[in-house]
Amino acid sequence: MLKKISTDKAPAAIGPYSQGIIAGNMLFASGQIPINPATGNVEAEGIQAQAEQSIINAGEILKAAGATYDNVVKTTCFLADMGDFAAFNEVYAKYFTEKPARSCVAVKDLPKGVLCEVEVIAYLG
Repeated sequence: MLKKISTDKAPAAIGPYSQGIIAGNMLFASGQIPINPATGNVEAEGIQAQAEQSIINAGEILKAAGATYDNVVKTTCFLADMGDFAAFNEVYAKYFTEKPARSCVAVKDLPKGVLCEVEVIAYLG
């Protein structure tokens, strides 16, 4: 049985998808971009501020599922510019202290022209 996760403390889905789905004892969260959930706008400027907001948004989905950053087993990170890799990592390392498995790739474009997107998979068991 699948359970949809939804919280108003993370941005609402901007398409035909859920913020997160629990399948068994695993949470699969949709990628989070740096939208301020209170306003629905991208307000953060620069890669570090945008990474921070994206990761906080992912954290709110984790929280809604009864998890924390420590439950994350895999992240997928998308950067608009691989030149931002080091600055992104500085922010990322503050939150994902258990060092989950990760993929980090540069992509041509991201929704709303943002600089990064962060997706998490977490173990809830």
